Amino acid sequence: MTFTLQPIRVATGFDEEGMMVLDEERRLVAVLVRLSDENEVAPGQWYLEAGFGQIDGINHPIFSNLDMAKDWMAQRLTRGQ
Repeated sequence: MTFTLQPIRVATGFDEEGMMVLDEERRLVAVLVRLSDENEVAPGQWYLEAGFGQIDGINHPIFSNLDMAKDWMAQRLTRGQ
């Protein structure tokens, strides 16, 4: 499964560096936000701010890098087929 990442600013009030995640059909499946280096919980990591469709859920995981986030999303989307 291939994803396209597009940088975007996200109005979270704190961490604004984000990525829109589009699937192979160019549908928005998630928005990731990079946590600031000053974040006490997970500095510099990526947080699932919003997920759509099969990516949506009560859990909003944190990933150490974008490749890990893409792998997690691919697993979620593959399970749902």
